[in-house]
Amino acid sequence: MMSAVPGGLFVPEPGRKIIARNRRAGFEYTLLDTVEAGLVLRGSEVKSLRDGKASITEAYARIEDGEAFIHNLDIPPYPMAGPFNHEPKRVRKLLLHRREIDKLLGKTRERGMTLIPTLLYFKFGRAKLELALAKAKKKWDKREAIEARDAKREMQRRTRY
Repeated sequence: MMSAVPGGLFVPEPGRKIIARNRRAGFEYTLLDTVEAGLVLRGSEVKSLRDGKASITEAYARIEDGEAFIHNLDIPPYPMAGPFNHEPKRVRKLLLHRREIDKLLGKTRERGMTLIPTLLYFKFGRAKLELALAKAKKKWDKREAIEARDAKREMQRRTRY
């Protein structure tokens, strides 16, 4: 997580290097709860992530047969891996505790709930994925969010001078 300091600036946690963010997640979904999961990766995928190349905007997580998986996580091929490269959008296993999987399974069975990745990062050298339990926003919810953001921006603009 990031910690807020006076002035609204965010300072990254020590030992954490952010690779990819899903900025659209907060606009498209109401984020209710977050959980940190490890990823089962191949060597060329880790190298590609260390280069800072990944996209989580179209990714989503599912719980299948008591295990968690991430779909559509795009990690481009590592150029130096040659014939030992990986598929960019293969299904990858997530590492979660059994009680976390059971909790998420119960929540995702509710109507309209889904698991959306919000952040992909390295934490002390290990690739981690932050998943959010989310509910899709309706069109009018999005309009309210835009109006609130514009009102906040206008208020900041007026107090600046």
